[in-house]
Amino acid sequence: MANNQQPNKTQAGTNAQQVRQQNAKSAQGGQAGAGQFGTEFASETNAQEVRRQNQQSQQNNNQNS
Repeated sequence: MANNQQPNKTQAGTNAQQVRQQNAKSAQGGQAGAGQFGTEFASETNAQEVRRQNQQSQQNNNQNS
């Protein structure tokens, strides 16, 4: 079987250079733990809706006390 592996690609087809670039970019982020997910999920959160739900929950708690 011939080895048709392209330069800079692993046998599984991963682009090694792209992985190195992503790792370097991730390391520059500085937030250990949060890393790449820190802003990803934050952008999907509607802050106004969360505030409204928190206020409603607080009102419900006050009524039940």
